[in-house]
Amino acid sequence: MLFHLAEYLTRFVSAFNLFTYITFRAILAALSALLISLLLGPGVIRWLQAKEIGQTVRDDGPGTHLAKAGTPTMGGTLILLAIGAGTLLWADLTSSYVWTALGVTFGYGLIGFVDDYRKLKRRDPKGLSARAKFVWQTVIALVAAYFLFSVAEQPAETNLLIPYLKDAAVPLGAFFVVFAMLVIVGTSNAVNLTDGLDGLATMPAVLVGGALGVFAYVAGNVIFARYLGVPHIDGAGEMLVFCAALCGAGLGFLWFNSYPAQVFMGDVGALALGGALGTVAVIVRQEIVLVIMGGVFVMETLSVMIQVASFKLRGKRVFRMAPIHHHFELMGWPEPKVIVRFWIITVILVLVGLSSLKIR
Repeated sequence: MLFHLAEYLTRFVSAFNLFTYITFRAILAALSALLISLLLGPGVIRWLQAKEIGQTVRDDGPGTHLAKAGTPTMGGTLILLAIGAGTLLWADLTSSYVWTALGVTFGYGLIGFVDDYRKLKRRDPKGLSARAKFVWQTVIALVAAYFLFSVAEQPAETNLLIPYLKDAAVPLGAFFVVFAMLVIVGTSNAVNLTDGLDGLATMPAVLVGGALGVFAYVAGNVIFARYLGVPHIDGAGEMLVFCAALCGAGLGFLWFNSYPAQVFMGDVGALALGGALGTVAVIVRQEIVLVIMGGVFVMETLSVMIQVASFKLRGKRVFRMAPIHHHFELMGWPEPKVIVRFWIITVILVLVGLSSLKIR
């Protein structure tokens, strides 16, 4: 909104031209989302407490988690408000990519909201059934993927880019729709599985989102894309503004979500953040790099899959508890140590992913 206003005002005052630069708008989007999170956070937490929307804790988990019972959850609504405001204020609202990313983010947030609401307010431990949740995730992802496929103007926009190899890409054709759907749904669920400790999923989502913003900026710039050997995707640069808003919203939420957490994001936040990351990765054609940078999310997901498969096939568990962050807790690692070490791993993996821009 403000971007379009500034664009209009440049006709009269040239200084407003500053607001047309995508890098400056990204900074403003991040700061706006951060400020909104910090200002609205205390009120949202008080409202959740007044509505008695508190976290339930499994009695078979680490004993240290019992004290967390009753902590307000569904705080992901704060993240959604901040992302939406930051993006709408500073992004180019004529961009179909912006609306696609927002649509998936808020669509997945709605799925998480319904799931959380049923669990916490209706006292239904099952919440939204796993099948219903997966169906709606798939529907939203398929709509987004088909739209991206339909607006693609060149083969590079639907090819699977292979990082670290020069000019290496796999043509996906119509299979792009299915592949993109799997990426979006998979990332959403992976982030949701990671959201089990104070700030554990928030910071990695911020780090990965920021890195994807760099890829978006490069892909949207003809000169940088040609120099670094990545496909140029016209309009993808606007995803930098969206990613910046995501980072600002995440950092603002982390102010309240860091150990010991005053609020949890719940499915409404975790599913939405994962869906957002998956969508941006699809738009900028960096799905494999997303797997690398989001290695913590992948590790958490694989630990659950291995645990379930092992128990069904062998009747034995591989980990003391899954997802794997609980395994380390039961090994005696204090919760803050698990969280910070997972953050450090994410920083390393994000740097490895960013290196693919130059190593070819």
